[in-house]
Amino acid sequence: MPVFEIRVDDLTGEPTRRLLALHLAGMQANTPPEHVFALDLSGLQTPEITVWSVWDAGEVAGVGALKELGDGSAELKSMRTDPAHLRKGVAAALLDHIVETARGRGLGRLSLETGRGASFEPALALYRKRGFANGGAFSDYEASDFNQFLHMDL
Repeated sequence: MPVFEIRVDDLTGEPTRRLLALHLAGMQANTPPEHVFALDLSGLQTPEITVWSVWDAGEVAGVGALKELGDGSAELKSMRTDPAHLRKGVAAALLDHIVETARGRGLGRLSLETGRGASFEPALALYRKRGFANGGAFSDYEASDFNQFLHMDL
């Protein structure tokens, strides 16, 4: 697997902001508006959320976040690989980093909410390969025909 630089991101850099805007647009394009739960920039800039960016040869290659839920669990948020860096292992490296960070923080469970359909399948395959399993709604989410939930006990 390639070696990437993964660092906590304060979301002030334009490359990360562009990638997050692309992520939000992608979620809005593939999900009915009332079922889009992706966070915008201000939603990611809260104390309970840590955002990381992945860098490859000086370019932002990916982004992802961990939202601590306050009950010993956390939610994976805003995972996105830049289209120019797909199939290079960016998402796998970042997901592994976030899982290890969650374990290091003593969290017991990592969960995520995502959509349904072909555009979500590559991410779902990665999550399942890394040990996430389908399960019920968590936090403030409600299950619908447009979303699904995955969980990993840490």
